[in-house]
Amino acid sequence: MIPDDHNAAVQRELLTLSLTNNDRNFLFEEPQAPSMSHPGIIATNITQKFLSACKTLETGEIVKDGYFTLFEAVGALEIGDPKMDSGCLAPGETLEETYNVNRPLSAPEVLGIIDQLLCLEMAWHLGYPLAQTILTSVYIEALVEPAPATLQEADFVRNRKTPRDPMTTVLRAYCLGLVRTCADVLETIRDELYYEEEDFVTNTYRRNLLDHIDRYEIRDEILSAKHTLHELRAEIGTDLTQALSFRLELRSACLRALELIEDRGSPDSLQIPWYQMHSVWEAILKLPGLAKEVPEAFSTKLQRKLASSMPPRPIVTLSFDEAAKHFKKLCSDAIDALKILDYHDSQSLLNFVFHFQAQKPQPLVYIRCLLQNLLFKDMVLLDRLSIRQVMDDDLSIAVMPAHELLDPNNDLVEAPHSARFAIAHQMELFRKRAAQAYIDIFRVLCQNRCRVRRMLCHLIQDWEQVQLDAEDIDQLLQIQIDEKPLAYQSQTTLTTGSEPGYSLPLSSWAYLYKLRLMEWIVQLGFELEVYAPDELAGMYWYLSHLAKTRAQHVERIQAFTNHRFSELRFSSSSSSTSCTSPSPSSSSSSSSSTNPGPPSSSYTKPIPATPWIPPTQAYHPPRGWPVSISSSSSLAPGTSMSGTGPTTTTTTYHYSTTPEASFTRSLTYLRSTILDAAITWEFADTVSVIYTLLSRLGLITPPPRPYGTDEQRYEVRMKPFKAVSLPEVPSYTTWKGHALGLGVGVGAGEEGEEGKEEEKGEKEGKEEEKTGQLLRFAQQAVGQAKKAFEVLEGLGEREAFAAGGGGGGGGGGFSSSVPPTTTSGSTTTTTTTTAKEAGAGGSPRQGQQQHPPEPGKGGHKRWMENVRRYRRSVEKAERILKGGIKKAVEMDAEGKTTEEIKEVVKVKVPRSEEVWDQGGHWWWIVPDVEVVANQAQRSE
Repeated sequence: MIPDDHNAAVQRELLTLSLTNNDRNFLFEEPQAPSMSHPGIIATNITQKFLSACKTLETGEIVKDGYFTLFEAVGALEIGDPKMDSGCLAPGETLEETYNVNRPLSAPEVLGIIDQLLCLEMAWHLGYPLAQTILTSVYIEALVEPAPATLQEADFVRNRKTPRDPMTTVLRAYCLGLVRTCADVLETIRDELYYEEEDFVTNTYRRNLLDHIDRYEIRDEILSAKHTLHELRAEIGTDLTQALSFRLELRSACLRALELIEDRGSPDSLQIPWYQMHSVWEAILKLPGLAKEVPEAFSTKLQRKLASSMPPRPIVTLSFDEAAKHFKKLCSDAIDALKILDYHDSQSLLNFVFHFQAQKPQPLVYIRCLLQNLLFKDMVLLDRLSIRQVMDDDLSIAVMPAHELLDPNNDLVEAPHSARFAIAHQMELFRKRAAQAYIDIFRVLCQNRCRVRRMLCHLIQDWEQVQLDAEDIDQLLQIQIDEKPLAYQSQTTLTTGSEPGYSLPLSSWAYLYKLRLMEWIVQLGFELEVYAPDELAGMYWYLSHLAKTRAQHVERIQAFTNHRFSELRFSSSSSSTSCTSPSPSSSSSSSSSTNPGPPSSSYTKPIPATPWIPPTQAYHPPRGWPVSISSSSSLAPGTSMSGTGPTTTTTTYHYSTTPEASFTRSLTYLRSTILDAAITWEFADTVSVIYTLLSRLGLITPPPRPYGTDEQRYEVRMKPFKAVSLPEVPSYTTWKGHALGLGVGVGAGEEGEEGKEEEKGEKEGKEEEKTGQLLRFAQQAVGQAKKAFEVLEGLGEREAFAAGGGGGGGGGGFSSSVPPTTTSGSTTTTTTTTAKEAGAGGSPRQGQQQHPPEPGKGGHKRWMENVRRYRRSVEKAERILKGGIKKAVEMDAEGKTTEEIKEVVKVKVPRSEEVWDQGGHWWWIVPDVEVVANQAQRSE
């Protein structure tokens, strides 16, 4: 016999399946507990047994029946659950949204709806889907669904029989502009590299965003709505009229900005709409408190109509103040991003992208994709340069200034037996192999910070292969140009090479980039808090190791560049002497007496002449050695002197008729690179020793790690670099020894009797340096870094290779009209002196063009801000070395215990965001060390 309870349950299930049953309130009633009174049921309390069995399970272990498949698990989800079923209706709830989009609206209500749409738009830019933002608006849904074929059909009410209310006309015009803007933004993002749902959600849920309607028609609708507002000024008031007009102007300027980016005008013309949006937004903020919220105009019910499999989600709401902050940054970053079109040289371009993407908060996804669009659209860099032009410019700056391998006339030689034909063929082969890896650097930097580090770990493997291919090509090219080997002395290691070597310019260039990428990977690890506090000592030492390797490599490049520059000057002086001498005999005697001549092993073949190109000719580098690029703006004909009309921009490219300017530029770059590497290794040594001291004194202790060892964690940290042959990854013993302070300071240039004092102790079977000596070494290293920063801060935008971006600062940099001095070393010194004088402050030079203040920052200004953050971190390290750490070392020397030291010296390792908020740089996690009074000192 079937129990009555079972029959009731069956009837209940049948009711849920009935299509004629409209009373579904029972779905939301509390289910009744099953009856246990039947004679056939024997109830047993298994709660304690179940809990005891659960305690025997290890973490991560699960007990699963073999017949309970994934399909059954998904099918077990209750269809009537409101959290999972978007069609589940509560008692009294309707399936369709009942809001009437045709109802009359007052001006404050229209203003409130527009402001809410602005907040939802910024939430969409932050990465939330359209289903939780813009498509929750009843007015937007009525506008785009069903998809209108023409602009006239795009209305809140289809086949309207009566005229629209004036306020509804204003709201419709704004909504048209908003939807069309979303379509253009989506098109820009989809065309570039981004990560779906990690960065942005491009799903439109099969909603047409009016991308087939011309922008001019929508802007005409906005203009017509503005005229309607002015006609209603007396009725709704001046403040409301201005507030609504500003928002319509904002939408029109946004459409114009996206249109100009697609059409590609001059950099100045592209920035005008963004400046307008910035100024209009400032005017909007001056008229607060006029809007009236209309929350019923936004509903999550609209998600039921979208083509989506996701469960219902709440509307993402931003406050108007938060939206205002994000919108202002969007405009400011767009203005800055467009300044990238002001190209000066390849290194300035790389520095611009690097520092622009490293700002906090990071630019929004649209800005990052816009930067990619400006850089790589149709594989034409910055709309006018080929990849070869930028690569050759980079090679000229870094390793081959005025080199015959980059002579564009080599491409004109068609004789297969000619050396220049072979050079052109091998160089083109190298460009094809290196082009993708070179472009990927810029594209990777345009991603979010976590992706940047992840992708750089893969990119160094590509550069490893580029270096291997370049070595083979270098060996073929050195035969074609009859290169002679050269021995040089390293200023970093104070050693001379055992035997002369070849310049290997292509592989040296690839190796230099690979070292930079490896340093960025380690530094991004500090920014992203990948390393634990007890690992910072070892990782900062490894960063110092990489920076020192880079400095040594650049010194090698600099030695070959100086040697070639000496050959150039000797060749020039010999030719000029022969032209002015009356006879060959007197010429030879005069030359031998006045010119010392190059070394006997030097290659005296003259550098090929470069054809002169007039400044008015189109820009086709590297045919001619570009020295500087300048832009001038003038009012268009018929424009008033107020400057409100369109402007005409003229860009002039200045070329040098001699290779000396190219050598000057290259030597300036090499010197600034060595300076940057020296600062990195000195300060990395400082921070590494700081954490070594804190660990040795017991002020930083590693947490318990039962699931791994130090060596296993070391393998994980070094895994990205295992695929790289050079520089070799240090062994775990070497890495751990430096993290513990073994050998620190030995041979580091310590002077006096203090540098000779050592105290040896046994720890883990190895000798460790005296704690006091480690403190002195750190103080010496931070002092060297501070002195180097004083030189770095004096560099102008040209010398720092931070030119462009409309952010000229300091005014330094070399001039093409100033001839180089007699030696290459004095050339660099003269340039630095000029930069210091120009960067020391003072009034601008007479005749220098003054630019109005801009919402964004230029390349040099952003670079200087980055340098100042570096310096604040250095100054903080210097303070704690003289204060808290010195106090802890003294107490340790007095025999105090770790607990006694902790009572006096408080240590905290800040997060990278805290370091940034304190004014430092998040690549330098300098700990907070504070000396507090203990109980005895307080009683005294």
